[in-house]
Amino acid sequence: MQNNVLILDFGSQYTQLIARRVRELNIFCEIKPYNHLPEDLSEFKAVILSGSPYSVRSEDAPHPDLSKIKGKIPLLGVCYGAQYLAHFHGGNVAPSNTREYGRARLSDIKENEPFFDKIAPGSQVWMSHSDTIKELPPNAELLASTHDVQNAAYKIEEEKTYAIQFHPEVYHTKDGKQLLENFLVHIAGLEQTWTPDAFVETTVEELKKEIGNDKVILGLSGGVDSTVAAVLLHKAIGKHLHCIFVNNGLLRKNEFTEVLEQYKHMGLNVKGVDASARFLDALAGEEDPEKKRKIIGGIFIDVFDDEAHLVEDAKWLAQGTIYPDRIESVSASGGPSATIKSHHNVGGLPDYMKLNIVEPLKMLFKDEVRRVGATLGIADERLGRHPFPGPGLAIRILGDITREKVAILQEVDAIFINGLIEWGLYDKVWQAGAMLLPVHSVGVMGDERTYEKCVALRAVESTDGMTADWVNLPYEFLQKMSNNIINKVPGVNRVVYDISSKPPATIEWE
Repeated sequence: MQNNVLILDFGSQYTQLIARRVRELNIFCEIKPYNHLPEDLSEFKAVILSGSPYSVRSEDAPHPDLSKIKGKIPLLGVCYGAQYLAHFHGGNVAPSNTREYGRARLSDIKENEPFFDKIAPGSQVWMSHSDTIKELPPNAELLASTHDVQNAAYKIEEEKTYAIQFHPEVYHTKDGKQLLENFLVHIAGLEQTWTPDAFVETTVEELKKEIGNDKVILGLSGGVDSTVAAVLLHKAIGKHLHCIFVNNGLLRKNEFTEVLEQYKHMGLNVKGVDASARFLDALAGEEDPEKKRKIIGGIFIDVFDDEAHLVEDAKWLAQGTIYPDRIESVSASGGPSATIKSHHNVGGLPDYMKLNIVEPLKMLFKDEVRRVGATLGIADERLGRHPFPGPGLAIRILGDITREKVAILQEVDAIFINGLIEWGLYDKVWQAGAMLLPVHSVGVMGDERTYEKCVALRAVESTDGMTADWVNLPYEFLQKMSNNIINKVPGVNRVVYDISSKPPATIEWE
């Protein structure tokens, strides 16, 4: 792929947002850790240096070799990236007198500068740094300032090297997308050709070449990701795809039978496998959330291994892994960003399982998966389904897992999700669910004292799951849900609503 952007990750939690903004321009990009530069840079037509929690002045500052990039490939340094280009090329970076954080407005923008095309003085940007660039490197030209930051943007003369002290990727930088378009399209010369149609065409051809006539086992979950992966693979290899939908005992109420029925009408070869007892027995007594995820991931692999032996000459295991899964599980492609949590479908296969992994969606964000699904003709009701975690209700039951707890949470979840649908709120929410908390609380029902369980309802709005805000659901709706749950689900006497955003919280509680 020759129309490609390389984003070097220096550990910023905003790095993924840079990728999102670039993708929104219909330009493909990849995140790579700063200390693992690709040997072959010929496929990249532009490079972006991310921000970082480090200071360029510290001894352990990320310090990659840019000799094959700077002055040879169009280069944009963002925040730490801008300070890096200054500090290590003859400029001066020093601690700021005050922490430069929050909204600022551009001023003194250089006239007729393509980098700031269609961006006027006074445009709001977002700052987030404690160091500042005191002196620009030699051959650098100042492009813009703010009230508190003299060197807010600059470029290196006779190079396509640009640097900005602010973050164009965040929502608060109002013209951030325009600035990235100016750099990538008008300066670097990238074409905006990375569309869902192009992705389908390219991926189908790659899958045909990679898989040939081999048989593929795919684990369906009923969710958007695995469904789109299945249809994409079916388009490439047809009857050689064998889909398996596993009941791990942690699905939503009646989900196993309902999903199997839905897939009958999609032309896919699907087999249902009820392994609920196997999962629940293995989880008995385990309270640690990471260990629960690992147990579930391990048993999924074992079940697929068993089923693969029943399909003669099966050589591949397909998964609906998407880009955020990989970012959260492996620290932004192995870079210095913090690992948030492991995902059950990320991390490879054990040696005893003689299957190769194929992940056709591994470079897509969730909203991109939905657009690809629409291109493939998948029905809106399937694509609009809320994300549901691979480990299922296991990570919505805090503490140990029992069959009784699963049954309680299934009933609570069904009331909540059906309520969202009935009140016309389902499509206004990105993801919703209920959590069963490991606490009891005192209540009164009739004239009797109760000491029963507490559940938390959660509903968020998001684009791709990397960040999320809680949804301000109507009080009347929450009141109705609370009454229905307490009256209809034995064992629950208290309902609370989670109003935490991501970050600092995560969407799931475990």
